[in-house]
Amino acid sequence: MDVRILVVEDDPKIASFVAGGLRQHGFAVDPACDGDEALALTATTTYDAAVVDVMLPRLDGLSLVRRLRAGRNALPVLFLSARSSVDDRISGLQAGGDDYLTKPFAFSELLARLQALIRRATRAPEATRLASGDIGLDLATRAVRVGDRPVELQPKEFTLLAFLLRHAGRPVTKTMILEHVWDYSFDPQTNVVDVLVHRLRAKVDPEHRRIETVRGVGYVLKS
Repeated sequence: MDVRILVVEDDPKIASFVAGGLRQHGFAVDPACDGDEALALTATTTYDAAVVDVMLPRLDGLSLVRRLRAGRNALPVLFLSARSSVDDRISGLQAGGDDYLTKPFAFSELLARLQALIRRATRAPEATRLASGDIGLDLATRAVRVGDRPVELQPKEFTLLAFLLRHAGRPVTKTMILEHVWDYSFDPQTNVVDVLVHRLRAKVDPEHRRIETVRGVGYVLKS
């Protein structure tokens, strides 16, 4: 069965970029250019998730999601917005959104967030063991091994490695790491991510063969 995504975006270039990327990753996509059209589509079609721009003509994104929630529609919603303040993010979450991504954004980040929303909505159980190449991690026991060598990690190092393993082979941005490891507690301009990656590399990848820097994007754990 297809995983069907509703993309509600009035900017044709962004809508095409998002919808095209999702289709390339195997999703079925229905586009809508305003809130009223989206509301009509949700009345006749069941979606697994929605990507919703906040600033929409006719019926804006926040109002759209409020109406969905008032009608007991639990559709997972990822908001897109050029507004990046904490108050704007809070408004989106209070309106009933499940996540909030600011423009401009990397498609890989949108895809990862959307997949996370779908997993949570379907309550798919997560494996307790994560692995990529010769790196293995057990979420239950918090044991980490590189080949046959056990590795001791500090809590944030462990959290970062687990995050990279979940996204093995896909670039993750510094913003994604900040939000996952520190939950918005640091300014995105800080070098705290670079410092943490440096510490993790020293323990699991001293030769820099596994954790690769993607210039202008972030990092990727080679799968």
